[in-house]
Amino acid sequence: MAVSEAIQKISRLTPLSDVLLMIDAEVKGVTQRTVDVSAAAGRVLAVDAMAPARPASALALQDGWALSADETLGAGNYAPSLLLRTPSRIETGQALPAGTDSVAPIDTVKIAGGLAEALVPINSGDGVLPAGGDSDPAIPLRRAGDRLRVTDLAAFSAAGIARITVREPRIRVLPVRGSGIISAAARLVTEDIERRGGAARLDGSGRGLGVAMAAESADAIVAIGGTGSGRNDNSVQTLAREGSLAIHGVALTPGETGALGFVGNRPVLLLPGRLDAALALWLVAGRRLLDRLAASKSSENEPTEILPLARKVTSTVGLAELVPVRRNAGEVEPLAAKYLPLSSLARSDGWILVPADSEGYSAGTPVQVRPWP
Repeated sequence: MAVSEAIQKISRLTPLSDVLLMIDAEVKGVTQRTVDVSAAAGRVLAVDAMAPARPASALALQDGWALSADETLGAGNYAPSLLLRTPSRIETGQALPAGTDSVAPIDTVKIAGGLAEALVPINSGDGVLPAGGDSDPAIPLRRAGDRLRVTDLAAFSAAGIARITVREPRIRVLPVRGSGIISAAARLVTEDIERRGGAARLDGSGRGLGVAMAAESADAIVAIGGTGSGRNDNSVQTLAREGSLAIHGVALTPGETGALGFVGNRPVLLLPGRLDAALALWLVAGRRLLDRLAASKSSENEPTEILPLARKVTSTVGLAELVPVRRNAGEVEPLAAKYLPLSSLARSDGWILVPADSEGYSAGTPVQVRPWP
C-alpha cells in the first residue's frame, strides 16, 4: 500500500449537534453497583436514595426548657406567666417529654421559690425538630441521576444510610504517544472523569490503542493523539480496523480531528493530540459521553454564569467554537480563537461555546460562561 493511501483523511466534519445526538442514542448506562456511602463522592445515583422517617419522635434542637407553649401566652419581663409546672431541662437531641411542644431558651424561664415563670411568649414548635422532620420516607433525599456531593453523603450517613446504588463508569484513558502535551491532556481528562463520577485508569503511553480496545476491563476508552494526518497518526485507522468508526472529524474548533466509534457496545472517543483541542472536545462531547454512561442528568444543571462580552467574538458559521474568556470589571473578555495558546488557557477564568449557526457575538452580548475542570 502506498504511503498516501495510509494517510488518515477527514471526508467531512460532522456537526457537533449530530455528534451529541449519536452519543445520546448509542451510549447506554453502565451496570449498577452498590457501594459504601463513604466511597460515593461524585458518583451518580442509580436508585433514589430513601431514608426512614427520622426522628421517630420530636427532639430538642437547642438546650433549654421543655414546656407547653400555651402556658406562656402574654408573658413579658414586666408580666411573666406563671407556669403550671416546673419545666424540665432538656439538651439538644433529647426527646421532648410528654405534654410539651416547645423548647424555651435557658434565660427565658425564671425559677425561684419553687415557682417557674416564662419571661417571653414561646410559640409551639420553637426549638423542636418534629417527628419525621429530618427525612420523610415518601420523599427521596436525592433522586436517580443526581451526582452526589459530599454534603449528600453526610446527610445519608446521619439518616442511617450505609450503602447506596450508583453507576460508576470505568474509563481507560490512553495517551497514544508520550509527549508532554499529550500526557498533560490525559491527566486532565483522567482527573475530570474522577471528579464527575467515573473510575478512570490512566494507561502508560506505550500501550497500543488496539491492545486497550481488546481488553474488556472498561466501559469506554478515551485515547489522546494520533487523530490527524501525520505520518505516525493511526488512531482512527486502528479504531476502524478493530471496532467500528462512526465519526472522524467534528465541526468544533479547536477539536476538528476528533473521532468517535465503538468496540462492541463500548464507546471509544479519540481526542486530538493538542491540549486545547483535546480539552475542547472532551468538555463538549467527552463529558456528555460520561454522563450517558452514568445515566446522569446533572449535565443539564452545570454551574454557569451569565456575563456580557467586553468585545466581540467572530466565529465561522458551520463550526461550533470554544473560546476562553477572562473576567474584567463585570464583563468577560475573549482571549483567543481557533488555536488556544497555553497562556490563554492559564489566564482565562472559563469558556464560552459559540454555536455552529452563529457568526459570533457583538460586544455587550450576555454569554454563558462555564468553568474549566
